[in-house]
Amino acid sequence: MSTIRIRVAALALTSAGAAALAACGSSPPAGTGPARSSGTAAEQALGTIVRLAAERVMTADAVAAAKWGTTQPIDDPAREKTVLASATARATKLGIDQATVQRIFKDQIAANKDVQRALYAQWQTHPATQPTHRPDLATQVRPVLDRVDSRLLTAVRQAQPLLSRPDCDALLERGKATAVQAMGLDTLHRDGLDQALAHTCPTR
Repeated sequence: MSTIRIRVAALALTSAGAAALAACGSSPPAGTGPARSSGTAAEQALGTIVRLAAERVMTADAVAAAKWGTTQPIDDPAREKTVLASATARATKLGIDQATVQRIFKDQIAANKDVQRALYAQWQTHPATQPTHRPDLATQVRPVLDRVDSRLLTAVRQAQPLLSRPDCDALLERGKATAVQAMGLDTLHRDGLDQALAHTCPTR
């Protein structure tokens, strides 16, 4: 079974997929004792942003599989508008700078679409790699994205003091390297992660 098929199958089981990906986060497995703190709370939150962005990029596999062979386009302006509006509204309630949230979420959406396009190109060129399962976009895939987006907003709020610091970029790159290794991202998804975090630090 190809890596893409494995990811699609895992993400179709939303609770199992979320739990597996959450294992790459800051909480240790049960019974291993308390996690060792590293860095400030804002620095830890930045690491969480990176891991959630990686999780969202990986979910693009399931989004693409859900749309493949249907009339649903990769670009969905109405859905994108809804996601941005919801994130902005929640940002206001959480006391997060709206421009920051808009910047970060636009990158998340763009990265997800680019990964989908790359997968479509791969599937067209190599039919043997095409997905054999079509998850339901509304009931199986989008709930995963919604949970990631909710957690992402919380992490942005916690990391907000750090995002304008001169060392933000260096810390972000360190977090990316850790996430890539921990989550086993291939070149396609590493590139997607780079795009998803392109403007997280406004000095980038």
